[in-house]
Amino acid sequence: MSGPFCHRARWALLAGLLLSACTVEKAPQTAATPEASFAPLKTPLGQVAGMRRLTEAQYRNSIADIFGPDIKVAGRFEPIVRPVHELIATGASASTISPAGLEQFDAMARNIAAQVFAPDRRAQFMPCVPRDAAAPDADCAARTLMPIGRYLFRRPMTQEETGAFVMMAGKGAGDGQGFYDGMQLALAAMLVSPQFLYIIESAEPEPEAPGSLRLDNHARAARLSYLLWNTTPNEALLRAADEGKLTDPAQLAAIAQKMVRSPRLEDGVRAFFADMLLFEKFGEMAKDQIVYPRFNPDVASALSEQMLRMIVDQLVTRQGDYRDLFTTRRTFINRALGPLYQAKVSSMQGWVPYEFADGDDRAGLLGQAGFLALYSHSGRSSPTLRGRAIRELLLCQPVPNPPGNVNFTAVQDVGNKAMPTARIRLNAHNSDPVCAACHKITDPLGLPLERFDGIGAFRRTENDAPIDTAGVFEGTAFQGNVGLGQALAASKSTTECVAGRAYQYATGRMPEDEEATAMALEQGFAADGYRIQALFLRVATMADAYRVSTPPLAKPQVAMMTSPHIREGDRP
Repeated sequence: MSGPFCHRARWALLAGLLLSACTVEKAPQTAATPEASFAPLKTPLGQVAGMRRLTEAQYRNSIADIFGPDIKVAGRFEPIVRPVHELIATGASASTISPAGLEQFDAMARNIAAQVFAPDRRAQFMPCVPRDAAAPDADCAARTLMPIGRYLFRRPMTQEETGAFVMMAGKGAGDGQGFYDGMQLALAAMLVSPQFLYIIESAEPEPEAPGSLRLDNHARAARLSYLLWNTTPNEALLRAADEGKLTDPAQLAAIAQKMVRSPRLEDGVRAFFADMLLFEKFGEMAKDQIVYPRFNPDVASALSEQMLRMIVDQLVTRQGDYRDLFTTRRTFINRALGPLYQAKVSSMQGWVPYEFADGDDRAGLLGQAGFLALYSHSGRSSPTLRGRAIRELLLCQPVPNPPGNVNFTAVQDVGNKAMPTARIRLNAHNSDPVCAACHKITDPLGLPLERFDGIGAFRRTENDAPIDTAGVFEGTAFQGNVGLGQALAASKSTTECVAGRAYQYATGRMPEDEEATAMALEQGFAADGYRIQALFLRVATMADAYRVSTPPLAKPQVAMMTSPHIREGDRP
């Protein structure tokens, strides 16, 4: 070998050298022949067209699906930065990992590897027993690491990769630690490899368009699995990729159709809406306990789950119309949320279906306490925050940030008896033309929700004054949350927005012609009755989503990374 096996992981990530070329030895020749599906990759790796860092949920789901749900993943995940007005899925395409973040991944990797090769668990991952547990065994190491690597890297490992990890296992075992300690070392290195931490989208020539590229079969398998199920490809999907089925449109459609019919689609839908609706903000939400004494940790933790249960029930379980998400009176509540909704729930019932009565102003997604609390201040409601969230998250209409020198005194003076309601205070605030320009965009959508306070509890008055819930959207006047939900359900902007977001979520990028793509998807969405399964299926099978529109990131090469805790002498 020439030179060290690879740059230290922390410096490779920090410098952006995620695909640094490494010179490695060939896999050892062994008497045993691994199963065909676990054989080394015979063709060169494709050109890297994109890289998307796994989210925390995707990492956890992948580990659970590969090694079992009993494997504990303990540690802090460095957050992926969300681009302004976009999805975390887009930010994942440009996400690096800091040295501190890599230390966390390394600690998690070593802990996972220790659990996988623990005496009471290792047999389920090993097709062989080492000749001597106190010494290296290249044959058994290769037979064990090749299938694991195939699942972790979402493709067969190359001979070079297999050889490098087997050598690492041998060096770890050869230091007097024993075979299984060497296997832990090799697995930990695989778990901090960019081939695992990132979804590597490799490309190949497009036969029907000379000079163009398309995602190859294994990149498509990863795309399908993380879009529809929010986890790593399973054996059936990897085998389909091995056999070249996913670049055939008919076979791709048939496989995607089976996946959207699977119960696991719920995981994909949950992940999509958690990204689209900025659910990471729930972890930052805090409320003034003096103003809202009913708000406690149990309530806080239940709010996001309630929203997701309602979304899944409407769109997946019932296969309902997306537009009805804004008008349905069905939801789910548990004991923690009972007092907030003035509903009785037995402590033994857990989550139970609940339906708001006709005539109740609480309905649809915007009537959920989670949405109302998330887009409020710590001690008061906020028509502006709520209206902005509706514009940006549900209509894909960015709202400018306020100038830095805005005077918010009038809005914040909630104790002023002369201005008892938010509408009156905002009218006074908007006497400044600079402020009025943006508030005209947000407030007509936020003020209809003012019968719900800063934690989403219903009220009829504020400071003993009646609350006016009149609003206007796209030229149509309405009253309250129910009227707002009906107006959003009737707007094409609502369905175009979610269609465009689905494409962005699947690909990690905006389409080249954003408006045309969103309109085309919306038309198909409409033809399918606005069912979310049909939208996901369209995005998963449209040829444009698999075309590579930018120059590849790197030439074909082996991308490897080792744990920063591996000593220099342990590196092949």
